Amino acid sequence: MRIVLLGPPGAGKGTQALLLKERFNIPHISTGEIFREEIEKNTKLGLKIKEYVSKGLLVPDNIVIEVVRKRLSQPDCSKGWILDGFPRTVAQARALEDLLKEIGQHLDVVIYLEVPEEEAVKRLLSRGRGDDRICTLKRRFKEYLEKTSSLVDFYKKRNLLIMINGVGSIEEVHSRIIKELRKLKLYEE
Repeated sequence: MRIVLLGPPGAGKGTQALLLKERFNIPHISTGEIFREEIEKNTKLGLKIKEYVSKGLLVPDNIVIEVVRKRLSQPDCSKGWILDGFPRTVAQARALEDLLKEIGQHLDVVIYLEVPEEEAVKRLLSRGRGDDRICTLKRRFKEYLEKTSSLVDFYKKRNLLIMINGVGSIEEVHSRIIKELRKLKLYEE
């Protein structure tokens, strides 16, 4: 199963990705995590990424696509994967389509975890990270929604999008996802 996981900061993407990873025995691919690893290892790519991140800039699409290409081409991705944090724009979604055609894979489903701003902010504050001030979190939430509304439309038009209510316990949200995957005949126990 090949899944793209979308949702605003605080929607629970990382948590649900780990549960899906365990259930389907497929890798959870977080571009943010890959970036941090590359930076930590001081690779050539990591140095490029660090240059952008240290200036507070987004990593350019061509670099992000290269990172994703490299990861999806690894043997553990042959049975499927969960992409978290990518794509973030329609341009990236188109690039992902091209990349998947190139490597002989296809996207099965895009899961969008919907959560109201108040819930997302509450969750992010409970993580207690230093940068998580309320106005910063609200800005990040709004920015995310603005940037991804066209991405949601893009996947709706391709009949790949399922919207999941992300409010509730971790188990409740997970069972909603599984129920939708069953409806689409992507998963049977």
